[in-house]
Amino acid sequence: MKSLRRIFISFTIFMLIILVFFCHLSRKTAYGKRDIVYYNDLLYQVEQDLESGMPETFAEEKYSCQIILSKKINDPELASLYSSGALILDLEVDGKYIGKVAFNDKEENFISARSQFMRAAAILWGAVLLAGYLLLFYMYRVFLKPIKELKDFATDIAKGDLDKPLPIRKTNMFGSFVEGYDMMREQVKLSIDRERKGEIARKELIQGLSHDIKTPLAVIGATCEVLDLKYSRKIKEAGEQDTAEYSDTLDKIRTINAKAGSVSSLMSDVMHASLEDIEKIEVTVSEESTVILEDRIKSLSSFGNIIMENHIHPCLVYMDRQRMDQVIENIISNSAKYAGTDITVTFSQTKDILMEDGKTGSFIKIKIRDEGPGVPDSDLPLISEKYYRGKNSAGKSGYGLGLFLCKMYMNKQGGGMEYYNDNGFVVELLLRKV
Repeated sequence: MKSLRRIFISFTIFMLIILVFFCHLSRKTAYGKRDIVYYNDLLYQVEQDLESGMPETFAEEKYSCQIILSKKINDPELASLYSSGALILDLEVDGKYIGKVAFNDKEENFISARSQFMRAAAILWGAVLLAGYLLLFYMYRVFLKPIKELKDFATDIAKGDLDKPLPIRKTNMFGSFVEGYDMMREQVKLSIDRERKGEIARKELIQGLSHDIKTPLAVIGATCEVLDLKYSRKIKEAGEQDTAEYSDTLDKIRTINAKAGSVSSLMSDVMHASLEDIEKIEVTVSEESTVILEDRIKSLSSFGNIIMENHIHPCLVYMDRQRMDQVIENIISNSAKYAGTDITVTFSQTKDILMEDGKTGSFIKIKIRDEGPGVPDSDLPLISEKYYRGKNSAGKSGYGLGLFLCKMYMNKQGGGMEYYNDNGFVVELLLRKV
């Protein structure tokens, strides 16, 4: 607001100066009246010089006049002088009338006034031009330059350069805004620094916990191997009745060992990839038989009653066995956790489907359905996003990574995953056939 006031005051002062200049110029300009006595004296001197024998041209040059040696009233030269406002007097030499003497001072006054006006106009034009340049420079300093600095500052922030401060000047009419902008930069920088430190601490915590978990898992694995050898030896030495009991115990020991191995493998992934970089977890795809998937689903009966509506079509598909085990276990465990009902599994084959690379392929589809209330409609589009947990997750353990990882693993295997509500929550897994 102060800058606008300065511009208004400066412009008013400039216009007052111009007004004073023209008033002074007008006061100096006087109407050119003729002094008849003066011109009569000049006429007398001209007559005396001509009588003494001075040529006419010399007399005209000496007295700034024109001598017309004509007694005709309608002489063209006289008519021209009359029209221009010249003073014309009768010329007599030796007492005889010989013509006219013309003094054309009106035209001379006009030429002088025009020259004076042109000088005044040139001065005024130069003053307005200079004032315009000064105003443009002032506008650039006060308005355009701060806006350009704000633009460059925003570009630097977008590039992540938060160390460059925004200059604050007294002449900047955006001073308060610029100061607030710079304070925002400092707060963003502090926030990013805190976030970076927190991220480092979180990664260190995850790696420490992963290492601490792997240690007892190694002990469990070693103990299971010892028990496996022990009960295998007992089965060889025992009778039929004891053999059945020992075989059941041996199966449980091997299940525990397999689970401990899976957990250990997962901890290795966590140790080598933070949660922010979890997309970088490798998926190694190979040709595997679909039969192992049916066996894997049957082995998860501890989560609840799993109903297999049909058998899977035996064929080869592209998959990572370890990642596929994690996907199936995660989906079934989610159904058991959130629905707590029977879980139905259906296998089928799809017709050729156009893939992202422009080629077509056929797939094995695994449909896993529970009979629970399903996922709220507001949560459904978001449940496969990283760290997102739905409204029904209150009081239940988890980090919001399960379905995110499942979808990522399925895509990296060349398949896909879809989910929806249909009298319960349904997840469809697609594996591409070889």
